[in-house]
Amino acid sequence: MIKVGIVGGTGYTGVELLRLLAVHPDVELTAITSRKEDGLPVADMFPSLRGRVNLKFSSPDNADLTKCDVVFFATPHGVAMAQAPALLKAGVKVIDLAADFRIQEKAVFEKWYKIEHTCPDLLEHAAYGLAELNREDIKKANLVANPGCYPTTMQLGYYPLLKNGLVDAGSLIADCKSGVSGAGRKAEIGTLFSESSDNFKAYGVAGHRHTPETSAQLQRFTSDKVSLIFTPHLVPMIRGMHSTLYARLTKAISNEDLQKLFEDQYKDSAFVDVMPFGSHPETRSTRGSNMLRLALHRPDNGNTVIVLVVQDNLVKGASGQAVQCMNLMFGLEETTGLMQIALLP
Repeated sequence: MIKVGIVGGTGYTGVELLRLLAVHPDVELTAITSRKEDGLPVADMFPSLRGRVNLKFSSPDNADLTKCDVVFFATPHGVAMAQAPALLKAGVKVIDLAADFRIQEKAVFEKWYKIEHTCPDLLEHAAYGLAELNREDIKKANLVANPGCYPTTMQLGYYPLLKNGLVDAGSLIADCKSGVSGAGRKAEIGTLFSESSDNFKAYGVAGHRHTPETSAQLQRFTSDKVSLIFTPHLVPMIRGMHSTLYARLTKAISNEDLQKLFEDQYKDSAFVDVMPFGSHPETRSTRGSNMLRLALHRPDNGNTVIVLVVQDNLVKGASGQAVQCMNLMFGLEETTGLMQIALLP
């Protein structure tokens, strides 16, 4: 059994990790830390886990995470970088769900996250945890940077187009929407029910932290200069993400060949569903599952291709993807413990 520790188990990604790992056939939950909730039974905070998780939260000072095989950090930015060096030295694998190791350039990270990176020497050793595009590196890694939720949809949607040199990399546009849970489990005016319900708004239009992460990863797929306009929106639902991706075709290609391109690319990816050309994937078709669904459109058979991408921002966009990486790191089937069917209605 893989002994698992979770740092920061009281947030939405933390409880989602608990939900998935509690029924994972190869996992033994060993420690769940929370300084504020030290001593509180996990099931008292999250009744959905009654009978499934019998651990109590423990203060980070009292939890011996070095006894774990892998530690997940479901914490704010900056926490993992403070603790990862000691854990890695002790032979513990680390998966960070925050952004501490997603951006390879220290100066770029510090510009966008407004904190100092305290262990830049680890950046080059961190594998980027998008399994569909980076499986081999993840298998060999001791440190994984779990991708952001928005970047997951953008990369999987754009990858086949950029890889095959079919679109203008300098004019990519991503119009993306997320449920309120993406903002985290904290008291904040903008996510109060009276503020976010029956409302719809864009945010981060002048610049969003996921832009440099996504642009850097997309740049790996093409020799052309990538320019990405990314606009996120908050929609009045708890979980779910919908990204509408636009790209300008630079080569002649039929709709049938476009479809085949995506189907061939993801035919061995259990968690990417390429729907029939012209479909309209819905966020509820992925709710609670690790599935990402996408569909291609081409208005009037012109030179614009549109990729519609949906996922659950807390599962494929965060905790499910992290478990997917853990499976690869420990030589398990990538799908182990992750085959839940989406909840409908």
